[in-house]
Amino acid sequence: MDFSPKTFTVADYVVFALMLSVSTAIGIFYVIKDRKKQNIEEYLLGGRSMSACPVAFSLSVGFMSAVLILGTPSEIYKYGTVFSWTLLGYVWMTIVVAEIYIPTFYNMKLSSVYEYLEKRFNRLIRIEGTLLYFMQTFLYIGIVIYAPALALSSGIVTYSLLEGGLKAVIWTDAFQAIIMLIGFISIIIRGSVVMGGFENIWRACEEGGRIEFLKFDVDPRIRHTAWSLTFGTGFQFLSTYGVNQGQVQRYLSCKSVYEAKKAIFLNSIGLVLLTVLGITCGLITYAYYHNCDPLSYGFVEKPDQLLPYLVLDIFQNYPGMPGLFIACVYSGSLSTVSTAITAMSSVTVQDFLKPTFDWSDETFTWISRGMIIFYGGICILFAYLASSLGQVLQAVISVLGLVGGPLLGLYTLGMLFPFANSVGAFFGANAGLAAAIWLFIGSQNYPPPPKFLDELSYSLAKCPGIENATEPSPIAMIPTLEKTTPVMPPEVNMYAFSYQLYTMFGFFWTIGIGLLASFLTCGWRDRKTVDPRLIYPFFDHWIFKCLPEYFKKRSRCGVKRQASYNGDGEGNKLMLEKRETTKSRSL
Repeated sequence: MDFSPKTFTVADYVVFALMLSVSTAIGIFYVIKDRKKQNIEEYLLGGRSMSACPVAFSLSVGFMSAVLILGTPSEIYKYGTVFSWTLLGYVWMTIVVAEIYIPTFYNMKLSSVYEYLEKRFNRLIRIEGTLLYFMQTFLYIGIVIYAPALALSSGIVTYSLLEGGLKAVIWTDAFQAIIMLIGFISIIIRGSVVMGGFENIWRACEEGGRIEFLKFDVDPRIRHTAWSLTFGTGFQFLSTYGVNQGQVQRYLSCKSVYEAKKAIFLNSIGLVLLTVLGITCGLITYAYYHNCDPLSYGFVEKPDQLLPYLVLDIFQNYPGMPGLFIACVYSGSLSTVSTAITAMSSVTVQDFLKPTFDWSDETFTWISRGMIIFYGGICILFAYLASSLGQVLQAVISVLGLVGGPLLGLYTLGMLFPFANSVGAFFGANAGLAAAIWLFIGSQNYPPPPKFLDELSYSLAKCPGIENATEPSPIAMIPTLEKTTPVMPPEVNMYAFSYQLYTMFGFFWTIGIGLLASFLTCGWRDRKTVDPRLIYPFFDHWIFKCLPEYFKKRSRCGVKRQASYNGDGEGNKLMLEKRETTKSRSL
């Protein structure tokens, strides 16, 4: 290990600049290619003509990429491999999104996912859902990206979006996904060579207590367990990939519901691959520094700086490779910001302007470009406000859970419960949000005791200037447990829930209060008049074909459907046409 100061070479800057140039060139290409046919649908939804592969790349890197690159390795370094249970959460989340949310949204031909809320409930609920989304997105941008990266990457993304629209974003994301893969794989190969093989890496991690998978505690106060990671991650990503405008907008850009479903399944493969690579990089980082922890010794200030520090260390004799890693991090930043800017521009036009003003398609296209400039500027502002953050991964999941849980509950309430009404939706969403915020604020004021955090020990045995340090150092100081911070005794601390459970907490509060309020306001009376396209007939899916018909009929709560329903929403579409024909004949 060499702890001398390290700097970038000219080759590093060239590699980094080349990546930014290619990202910009993609935007220029699509503005030239589609300059004569770019209406508002072409601009914001890619003309609904995209195939599954590029959309899958975009989905994989478009939301959690920057968090994954910096956050996952530091998570493994500090807490071990129990985090690997998130992979199981990806799997069940993908199945639910593909079978319930994608068919419902796609076959309604929506431009904004919040159109669903107005059709299912009313205009007020749509506005509330839109405002919740904006709150979530701005908090997310402020936390997930570090100041220097976002300040530069926002400018590149804003230009690509301004010129090329969603097609440029999706193909730029695909390019950035390749850069991320190359960056991760380069670190793994070089790290394995330096450590003399992966066997030595694994041995060092085992000796340091980093290899732990069988953690099945049911106590919800423990930071990470197999249960909290499997279900907590699943619900959090269900909110992200199921009802978030940034991701749903990509499904809607596909040329068929089959392509949209294929995209989410390919995306899950990408998520698993990127997460496994991030976990492997975390193991390499720990093995390399297992006798001299850079965090405790003061070489780095934040856990999320560990991987960049490792890259500068192991690639110091390979000009251009540190530049490739920085390009990898910036690729995560670019894809994240592009997702947010595209979605916010689309929501502004579709949810606020189109319902109010009867302007031409061309006018709305130009307004969308103006919104992209505006939100790009806000992203740059948030970059400089986010430079003093702590560990990225936990902060992002916590903040996404605050709003993501109630939003997921709001849509699920509408899709699966025909008797849920607008009153129930309003009280359910607000109750879920209030409960999630209450839990989050309480956890910040009264953090859980150290025994629930499970942070592992480090060693300073071979750090420069330290002698006879043969025993591992005590658990590193945890910023949230300073002497001035009050800590409740474990037996009375009602806020000591794992941050992984915040989304579930908000989701079930929203569903529970929403159903109760709907029942008290006689929501069942209007259940038969609900547009069948807005309801997902859960027990009519082919997987439940063995259930008796009388049970399925009762589960529909009076919302009728014909026998040809095939699980992709077409049955409901045909049912609606039949109802409208019958209604016109009766008139």
